[in-house]
Amino acid sequence: MAGEKQLTFDARGHQLTNINVWTADSQWIAYDVRPKGSEFSGSTIERINIANGELEVLYRATQGAHVGVVTVSADAQPRYAFIHGPENPDSSWKYDFHHRRGVILEPAVSPAAVTLDAFDITPPYTPGALRGGSHVHVFSPDGSRLSFTYNDHVLHESDLKEDLRNVGVALANHPVAASKSHAREYDGSHFCVLVSQTTSTPQAGSDQINRAYEEGWIGQRGYLQADGQRQRWALAFIGDTLSTQGEKLPEIFVVDLPEQDHDYAQAGEFPLQGTPSRLPAPPGSAVQRRLTFTEHRAYPGVALQPRHWVRASPDGAIIAFLMKDERGVVQVWGGTPLGGDPWQISHADSSIQSAFSWHPDGGKLALICDNSVMLLNTVSGEMQRLTSRSEIAPSGDAVVFSPDGLWVAFMREISGFNQIFITAA
Repeated sequence: MAGEKQLTFDARGHQLTNINVWTADSQWIAYDVRPKGSEFSGSTIERINIANGELEVLYRATQGAHVGVVTVSADAQPRYAFIHGPENPDSSWKYDFHHRRGVILEPAVSPAAVTLDAFDITPPYTPGALRGGSHVHVFSPDGSRLSFTYNDHVLHESDLKEDLRNVGVALANHPVAASKSHAREYDGSHFCVLVSQTTSTPQAGSDQINRAYEEGWIGQRGYLQADGQRQRWALAFIGDTLSTQGEKLPEIFVVDLPEQDHDYAQAGEFPLQGTPSRLPAPPGSAVQRRLTFTEHRAYPGVALQPRHWVRASPDGAIIAFLMKDERGVVQVWGGTPLGGDPWQISHADSSIQSAFSWHPDGGKLALICDNSVMLLNTVSGEMQRLTSRSEIAPSGDAVVFSPDGLWVAFMREISGFNQIFITAA
């Protein structure tokens, strides 16, 4: 058993994101300082060195704004992406799902954070800008783009009162200028589009969804299609369908994305930027597909507790997710981007308790089970305990391998505050 090392000790929150919390050299871990739970009230983005405990404040919010949910690029000179709430919030405009933005900090270049998603809520809107809030910004493996989840301000405030979560992509090096006809509008450094398709009224028993969320990039370089051709860019995510009986049924979906950046600006049937009565729409060449069909199972649907994010193996061949087995125990399951029946990877006696991450070699997952940090062999299903079983399980929010595969970062609640720990893998 590897044991564990506590890195943070001060009496405040320390929150890891579920992926990409390490710098490329596997020496620093980035985090925010939200209290445990859902309150978004942290004011700094920080990092800590695992060798000597050195702490650096990377960014401090001003003007009443709050920040959190930081991820790190794989660059030698790291970039940090995180959620930024509105400055000078008031009763009419405060932090909410549809009032937040993504920013990128590159300390080697500037101490200032750059807004990545332009915001335009004045018709006719702007292609490449968003009309709502973005969340959980995750760099692609090569750092050229980010995925995010999204909630629309325009429809939330309209008579329709629609608040459908979607998945989007932000492309670097394609800045967008908003009209700035509204005091809260702003420009962005990335061209942003939604890539999922949702509807407020999905047909029962169909592949239509009313929510897309918990997405993950597929592979370091995409995945191989059945004909041997490479699909360079794709995201897997959870989509909420309706069963034939009209009940919520979360399933796994994939969206195959355009290979060339300019194709993201080419609209399909509906405008990229949306209309006053319609959400922004995906590019015409984005193709959304359903991978799992679980209604017939004893415990149908992807498990929503513990909260987890769909994660693909480095080679893109396996998409891992959580689902109950025939006993009602939450296990890790695998599927392929090509479809077909999923298979059970773990066979634990007790339910998986956390989100998970892949080892860089693609052969193991790190997760929480039986109140311990575990390694799961994705071929044999064997579990290896890395930390002693504790009375209270480590936090299920994040269990994240370092880029060199030698460490796993996780959190424990100590005296009411999440603290950051590592264990050797």
